[in-house]
Amino acid sequence: MLMTGRTHDLAAVTALAGVLLIEPVAHMSLATLLLALLMNQIGGIAPDIDQPTAPFWRNLPVGGVIGRVIDKLLGGHRFLSHSILGIGLFGVASYWLLMFIHPLMPGVNVPYVWYAFLIGFVSHLVMDTFTKEGVPWLLPIPIKFGIPPLKKLRIATGKTAETFLIFPLMFVVLAWIVLSHYQGIEAFLRHGITK
Repeated sequence: MLMTGRTHDLAAVTALAGVLLIEPVAHMSLATLLLALLMNQIGGIAPDIDQPTAPFWRNLPVGGVIGRVIDKLLGGHRFLSHSILGIGLFGVASYWLLMFIHPLMPGVNVPYVWYAFLIGFVSHLVMDTFTKEGVPWLLPIPIKFGIPPLKKLRIATGKTAETFLIFPLMFVVLAWIVLSHYQGIEAFLRHGITK
């Protein structure tokens, strides 16, 4: 079982907001901000690239075929892309991709965008750790870890706990971050965004 896409989307942006709360940014170009938000959301769903039925693959003309190939390359769902090793591999690949396309977007701060992607990626794995299937954090050691340790106490996708507890709780945390730091956010949006 995997978390629903909307839960991963909210988890990614909540994690990004939490990190920015701890490590605020003084200045950033509008292009960097927008691309960082986009890459955060992509990072939030990227680990599920190993699932041929993921919405990402369903929305491409030959996505089902490509998804099955990627599924085999990554060892199946909840394998390589759901581990610390996967974080490293996807981190390096995304950084190289961002550096390759950087000449097309010279006003973008690549490290900020890359960091936003990684925050989204890691948030996905953390959220999946709370599901019944767990996550093989320590691959190549094939043990799946979950919180809480008892599988029967973990979350089932789209069921009551995710729908009425996890999703609303993350929404409350995000709302608290935004509302309790509204003046700082407003000041950043007015004066911290550069061209």
